[in-house]
Amino acid sequence: MLKRHLDNLLTYFKFRVTNAVSEGLNNKIEAIKRQAYGFRNLEHFKMAIYFYCGGLQLYPKTHGNVR
Repeated sequence: MLKRHLDNLLTYFKFRVTNAVSEGLNNKIEAIKRQAYGFRNLEHFKMAIYFYCGGLQLYPKTHGNVR
């Protein structure tokens, strides 16, 4: 039985991707959809998903210390 699933087992130990990760990502996407009350443009919806799920910073760090 292990030989039959060996590729899948090795992939798990290599990437550590579980069902919990995909469920968390789906939950975050659903929250984006709820906050926007529906997107009229599919490209804007995809952009919002990339922005929030990609960990992008809205305000990038500036050079040096600004006081």
